[in-house]
Amino acid sequence: MDIKPIAYVRSDFTGKFGIPRQSGVVPELVAYVVFEPEYRSREALRGIEGFDYIWLIWEFSENRGRGWSPTVRPPRLGGNVRQGVFATRSPFRPNGLGLSSVKLDSVADTPDGPALRILGADLMDGTPVYDIKPYIEADMHPGARCGFASGEWQRRLRVDFPAALLELLPEDRRAACAAVLEQDPRPAYQDDPGRVYGLGFAGYNLRFTVDGGVLTVIEVEPDGGKED
Repeated sequence: MDIKPIAYVRSDFTGKFGIPRQSGVVPELVAYVVFEPEYRSREALRGIEGFDYIWLIWEFSENRGRGWSPTVRPPRLGGNVRQGVFATRSPFRPNGLGLSSVKLDSVADTPDGPALRILGADLMDGTPVYDIKPYIEADMHPGARCGFASGEWQRRLRVDFPAALLELLPEDRRAACAAVLEQDPRPAYQDDPGRVYGLGFAGYNLRFTVDGGVLTVIEVEPDGGKED
């Protein structure tokens, strides 16, 4: 089967570093699904506004050509325990497809036609989207076992974001940025208080350190792209 993107994601993440580990973890994040010209049809979206959530089927496009492994090291297990790739959501898969359940906020009119305004997406800017499906009641399975992915993510941080630096960000991005940092964007195996990390977000580059459960933002510069 030959498939091609029907749309691309526009989000505040210019790189993979800092993207939430799952969709819905940071509901303050706003992104858009912008359709390719041949799919910019209101008719193709008829009825979608009746759903609160949608499924996006997309590609781990940054991993093209990197191959796959039968076992991977899930971050939730500290990056030290191997699990089968099909028991995880690792990007290193035989077919680099991802699946995200995101909140549908609205269908927005844009210069590029009707676009989907979504909340809580775990997607990098430019991510190709191959299909969209509505989230329905049959998708819910209360009480289902979640294996090693059960429970809350254990690494959460208190964020020290000096007001003078926070005010450099657009006002409508500040809450989302703070929430992303609170989720601890570092790889699970890194815990070096002397290391300075960089995160590209909303056209800015943030630099921060982490020590004793506290993340401290030390610099905010326009025009991000220096992610570590």
